[in-house]
Amino acid sequence: MARITKTPEERRLEIVQTAERLFREVGFTKCSVDMIIRDIGVSKGTFYYYFKSKEEILEAIVDRTLVQIVEMAEQVADAPSLDALTKMQMLLSDSHIGDDDTHDIAEMLHMPENRELHEITNIQSVMRLSPILAKIVEQGNLEGVFSAGQPLETVQFLLTGSQFLLDGRLFAFSEQEVHDRRVVAQQIIEKSLGAKPGSFDFMNPNPMEGK
Repeated sequence: MARITKTPEERRLEIVQTAERLFREVGFTKCSVDMIIRDIGVSKGTFYYYFKSKEEILEAIVDRTLVQIVEMAEQVADAPSLDALTKMQMLLSDSHIGDDDTHDIAEMLHMPENRELHEITNIQSVMRLSPILAKIVEQGNLEGVFSAGQPLETVQFLLTGSQFLLDGRLFAFSEQEVHDRRVVAQQIIEKSLGAKPGSFDFMNPNPMEGK
């Protein structure tokens, strides 16, 4: 049987995709480099030609995920038929941008050994997404639903604060405590953007009772 030859780009992608699947199936900590190369059927030398460690693969996975999130956000921001509030709802509903895969990666980033990468990811998220959200804020200014004087700087401040404080694991907040801060975050966003109170209720669709 003839050996299948793959381009460097194809081989690198194969390693990333295999590692990402195994990270989800057995967990990042339990998954070893040996498991990855056995699954693919390549030598350890081939693996280390592309990546120095499984942590470096995680970095590649995170970067690819950020690219996908940014592309999705850009499609929403550029949609001519949508008003600014609808775009914000599509991107910020339930206080997150992304899907189940994004959350799986977030689980890996929360591990202590990946803290540095987690911080870098947060910074990259703010820098890549803030211009897109600022563009939506500018649209909202024109539509009269927002009145933010400095859209980009305002969005960067709001994103940074929300990502840090609303990370319940980082602060060991209870579910109620996270909810309380999400409610305040909504109020701060509305005031910062000059939006009508309640405009961002979609961020907290199921208010908890008994506060």
